[in-house]
Amino acid sequence: MGEGLRFEAAGGVGTVTIDRPAKRNAMSADMWRALPGILDGFAADPDVRVVVLTGAGGNFCAGADISELDDIHRDDDSHLSTVAERALAAFGKPTLAAIEGYCVGGGCQLAAACDLRFAAGDARFGITPARLGLVYPAAATARLVRLVGPSAAKYLLYSADLVDAAHALRIGLLDEVVPEGALHDRVAAFTETLASRSLLTQQATKDIVDAIVAAGPVGEKTQRWLAEVAASGEVSEGIAAFLERRAPEFPWKSRLR
Repeated sequence: MGEGLRFEAAGGVGTVTIDRPAKRNAMSADMWRALPGILDGFAADPDVRVVVLTGAGGNFCAGADISELDDIHRDDDSHLSTVAERALAAFGKPTLAAIEGYCVGGGCQLAAACDLRFAAGDARFGITPARLGLVYPAAATARLVRLVGPSAAKYLLYSADLVDAAHALRIGLLDEVVPEGALHDRVAAFTETLASRSLLTQQATKDIVDAIVAAGPVGEKTQRWLAEVAASGEVSEGIAAFLERRAPEFPWKSRLR
């Protein structure tokens, strides 16, 4: 499915690897098309608790394949990149982008659609439509503005310049910068922690936080999740595990995409 994308699941973590190193992992049209289906498979797998998006060969993703832009960039709502981005943002379980090297254009679009972003110190970030005379998709622009604010978004979009990991961390594009050579160990340790926590809590948090950011109704969502908590047995297991000084075995399984 989608030559250039590899995916696997182990230890509660699903991993999608963008694997096209000869083109710095630039995403072809077929790769953009394939990503939502891969995410659907992880959503349906109760053993997958968190998903990591990363790149092979020392780079995350250099963006959309320029030679296939006519296929990838149609009208704004049917951009293949926009469809894939929305599928990633809507994925119900925690998602984390593990970034090395170049994270440019569509690569930034994918990283911004993840819940969290960890990067190696050598990572470089840029959003480059101004180099090609393109207009960045509205959905991706809105997500970027919510993440880094309007001024920082304009800086990136106006200039199309690459910025380093320290700059990206300062403006809120990143959550952690990890010393070079330590990224994958740090991501493995953090996702192991996430996989051990209550998926119900995580999904409820994601749903409610996203509603707050979108200025949508929160009360109804909160009540629905409280009812889910009451029926789940999660709290009883969490308290019992705490008192017994053992790792909890949370019983709730995702029923959401």
